[in-house]
Amino acid sequence: MFIVVAAAVRLRGSRRARFLRESAIVLSAYFIYFLIRGATEGRAAEAIDRALALEDLEARLGIFFEVDLQRAVIEHDWIVEAANGVYIWAHWPLIGAVGLWLYFTRHERYRVYRNTMLVSGAIGVVIFALFPTAPPRLANPDLVDTVVERTDIYRVMQPPLLTNQYAAIPSLHFGWNLLMGYAMVRESGQGWIRALGWISPPAMLLSTLLTANHYILDIVAGGAVVLVALLAVEFWPYAWLPERIRGGAVVDRAATVAEPAPRGGAPGR
Repeated sequence: MFIVVAAAVRLRGSRRARFLRESAIVLSAYFIYFLIRGATEGRAAEAIDRALALEDLEARLGIFFEVDLQRAVIEHDWIVEAANGVYIWAHWPLIGAVGLWLYFTRHERYRVYRNTMLVSGAIGVVIFALFPTAPPRLANPDLVDTVVERTDIYRVMQPPLLTNQYAAIPSLHFGWNLLMGYAMVRESGQGWIRALGWISPPAMLLSTLLTANHYILDIVAGGAVVLVALLAVEFWPYAWLPERIRGGAVVDRAATVAEPAPRGGAPGR
């Protein structure tokens, strides 16, 4: 919120009004997402059973590595702190920074990424409500919640009242980071931003596993949901969104058709 206010102060007139309207849309979507997600909490036994079923499926697929990965690093404080840092700072802070960068430097493309987040968030909320799933840290006693045990900042960024403990699949924590990485690689011409875009998603993938917040299949599902949403927005753009959210991205084709010259009049030169 402080970043939004600081950015608005530097703008003038209609640009400030447009920015504040856009900020209202994004912040409203943020709180609605967490309020709805939080309202679906309460089916703990079902969520834990589904998480254990995911463990069994991963074991059959030969990809159940979560316990072994955390055991390998849990005694190395610097690795745990690094994983916690990536999990926290490469989520909402990164989304906010990339969003502002896109808004002010790639405005037409900004709407694509914003709408992709809106669509994928809506899909995610539906899945959270229908198929609540516990994260590994709540389903497996061999795993430790390193984010909660070793840091307090996450409670500030994502208050417990707005958190659904049983919304592990799909992992939009990873999916939205993947989207920001894609945006940085595609939209930037600066090497260091593109490099950050390439590094951020694999770093987030590893951190979600090391902190015991998601299973591998949660991460796969999160990436798939965001990619589907991105394809939908890219190839079926905006027509199904309200004008206020579209931000004028759809051109009124009727308005672009030249009016015929009056009968009997000379054509324009």
